[in-house]
Amino acid sequence: MSEERFGEFVLVRRHERGHVAELVLDRPKAMNAVSTEMARSIAGACAALGEDRDVRAVVLTSSHERAFCVGADLKERNSFSDADLVRQRPVARAAYTGVLQLPVPSVAAVHGFALGGGCELALACDVIVADRTAVMGLPEVSVGVIPGGGGTQLLPRRVGSARAAELIFTARRVEAEEAREIGLVDVLVDEGRDREDALAMAARIAGNSPVGLRAAKRALRLGHGLDLPAGLEVEDAAWRSVAFSGDRAEGVAAFNEKRRPEWPGE
Repeated sequence: MSEERFGEFVLVRRHERGHVAELVLDRPKAMNAVSTEMARSIAGACAALGEDRDVRAVVLTSSHERAFCVGADLKERNSFSDADLVRQRPVARAAYTGVLQLPVPSVAAVHGFALGGGCELALACDVIVADRTAVMGLPEVSVGVIPGGGGTQLLPRRVGSARAAELIFTARRVEAEEAREIGLVDVLVDEGRDREDALAMAARIAGNSPVGLRAAKRALRLGHGLDLPAGLEVEDAAWRSVAFSGDRAEGVAAFNEKRRPEWPGE
């Protein structure tokens, strides 16, 4: 396993087997509150991972024992002038869109608090695995703002518009069991197993065609919200991008030869 730091607060681990990368939120003294510096590092790490053709799946984890991420660094924000806030906005936004726009499947491993921007980082992933200590929520209206890292758009896509409205308007926290029941969490695991199980899922994902994975994610993301005929056109374009690839030829050959495929990734 190799490790690479992006600034002081973000660590990327590339696991030797399985083509899985782990993006670790590593600001434990602040429960991973997202400062300007940390936001810049998240965006930089996501850009590097997106360009790495050896990476087939990304797992977003936390180094803090009791929190995934508690959201924006409000202590830093308290010192901001209006001009500072305007300047910081694109930096903060790039962190959340960086995770959202990863071209490979992404899995969030959530334990403890995932609030505000922390919840939004999880929402930006394709799959959320959480343990039974997880507490999630978007409390921004309680401090005079709104979710600004994609929460107003991503939450209703997961739980429905009325449920998302209730959660955002009340600013209430959702514990793990309810989060699973309403679809905010996809997989609920025993305490302390979120990272392990998320990495196992990512390894299973990464055993599949890298060309197919990227195309499938593109079709899922671009087709969401379109009417069915338009969505099917998105799917057809994605299919055409893989149908004549080396991965497709290898996958068919491996199936017929009853062996594991050796994906060329092209």
